Amino acid sequence: MNAAPPPRYWFPKPYADIVQRLRVASGFVLLVAFAWLSRPSMRSMSIGLPIGILGLMIRAWAAGHLAKDRELATSGPYAYVRNPLYVGTLVVALGIVIASRSVALFFIFGAAFALIYLPVIELEEQHLRDIFPSYSIYASRISRFVPVRKWTRSGRRFSWALYKRNQEYKALIGFLIAIAWLYYRHV
Repeated sequence: MNAAPPPRYWFPKPYADIVQRLRVASGFVLLVAFAWLSRPSMRSMSIGLPIGILGLMIRAWAAGHLAKDRELATSGPYAYVRNPLYVGTLVVALGIVIASRSVALFFIFGAAFALIYLPVIELEEQHLRDIFPSYSIYASRISRFVPVRKWTRSGRRFSWALYKRNQEYKALIGFLIAIAWLYYRHV
């Protein structure tokens, strides 16, 4: 069997360790920026909110296939991309930014993803390499974010129990709160 190529890292590990610890705090900064900079219109919300809902659906689909640290997820959206929860988060954020009608938020959310979430993704992928020997082969065939090809060995079906265990309903609650804020700001 051919060995998978060694992983390529974009961020130094000490930096990734720091931003991983600051990820939750940065979420609060993003929340304040969202609350302050949102200037929604009915048109922006009618365009952005369906995009956000699509992102929530991607996240829900991924959560129903993820048995964290017990089994390598290769079914559902994991058959197409290695990080469908982050893809879903990015789509939700894009929808919220469009609904907010704020160019500044676009750049703030983009910077947060690039400077905080990408290093965290690298750490998570290293963790998966450490606990699942087959992860390197999976990672060499499946893209991080863009569905280029499909992983064929994936048999797990969507599980509502996993969805609940992964507490994905919290993303839905957060999205509903964001919608309420946007409607409040619009009125």
